[in-house]
Amino acid sequence: MDLLRSIFKGNKVIWIIFLALCLISIIEVFSAASTLTYKSGDHWGPITQHTILLSIGALIVVLVHNIPYKWFQMFPYPLLLVSVVLLAFVMITGFVTGDRINGAARWMTFMGIQFQPSELAKMGVIMGTAVILSRGQDEHGASPKAFKRIMIMTCIVCGLILPENYSTGVLLFGTVFLMMIIGRVQTRKLVLLGGGLAGAAALFVAFLLATPNETLEKIPMGHRFTTVKARIADFAYAKEVPPAKFDIDGDAQVAHARIAVATSHVLGKGPGNSVQRDFLSQAYSDFIYAIIIEELGLIGGIIVVFLYIWLLIQAGRIACKCDRTFPAFLVIGIALLLVTQALFNMMVAVGLAPVTGQPLPLISKGGTSTFINCAYIGMILSVSRYTAKLEEQQKQDAALLAVQAEPMNMPDVPPPPESEVAAEPTSPLLNSDSEFK
Repeated sequence: MDLLRSIFKGNKVIWIIFLALCLISIIEVFSAASTLTYKSGDHWGPITQHTILLSIGALIVVLVHNIPYKWFQMFPYPLLLVSVVLLAFVMITGFVTGDRINGAARWMTFMGIQFQPSELAKMGVIMGTAVILSRGQDEHGASPKAFKRIMIMTCIVCGLILPENYSTGVLLFGTVFLMMIIGRVQTRKLVLLGGGLAGAAALFVAFLLATPNETLEKIPMGHRFTTVKARIADFAYAKEVPPAKFDIDGDAQVAHARIAVATSHVLGKGPGNSVQRDFLSQAYSDFIYAIIIEELGLIGGIIVVFLYIWLLIQAGRIACKCDRTFPAFLVIGIALLLVTQALFNMMVAVGLAPVTGQPLPLISKGGTSTFINCAYIGMILSVSRYTAKLEEQQKQDAALLAVQAEPMNMPDVPPPPESEVAAEPTSPLLNSDSEFK
């Protein structure tokens, strides 16, 4: 028991949510990876690989959550520099060689390992936003320079992501926008930004729908325009079709996902009994939530939604316990990123949003996204360890006050462990964030 407590430190609820999502992931990916099994001829290969990736991810959680949260302030700028270089390299390579997967250049291979630079970029932007918001906070809100710095950083990264992955760029920008609201950036600036973005989005959609595909394909950097147009049109102009006239030759992914949801009922068909997994090419990734509902029913689907909402609630509680601004903004930013991505994935699977190609965090099969998401969980747990020490210190302070009031009843209040005291950084750079009020 002591060994488990030494490993699984931090907020116990976050650990429960993480392990529950991993368990669901192993069960459902094993079932949903039937197309990979057919291609490889190895029944255990896909799930063995996924289990190994999740195990490495769990190790990442353990390692990261032992790092004092203040050290995370050093990570964003190196991450942003590396990710910008890699994003530019991937985009240029896609144009020069034409080597794209599903029409997009999002992956690169290093020493035989394939990964997405956009995942590193998302982490760098979220951490960088938390750092910028945390410095210069006062009773009036964020520093007047915070908005400009955040926008420069976010626009550079999103500008490199958008040509190859519109949904990721939009979700990242939306998360940063929410963080600025929580970080008390000037309301006037946020209103102008929100209105400008809404107008630009409306004009962009109108331009796509009004322009012929032949013209869109000739526009520089517009190789994804026709795909985005088709997805928006399919979602906006979708009509209810009688079963006898239903044509599945259109967007087969969406059609089979809806069939999976419609045939699930309350309890589902049971783990491993999905039918539509054999027709969904991305059943183990973008549309895994449809397979979850088909096999585990509406109850299973509700449980998955509850786990993500519970994660957001717990992150909010951890943030409220912080006495510094950086850990509070970091935890909230991470939780918003994970939960908004999960909600969009689930909305696509049930037909409430156009297809975006976003995996379900900690459940969908993947390499880079799994490791980065596990690092996010580790960061949340690191901050929760910090807040737990704060609460313990507050109890000790209360006990000392009681001792001063009643010197005859002096309790034995142990000092904090030397290992924890030594682990706290003392650099002024890492202690420059404001007090959280």
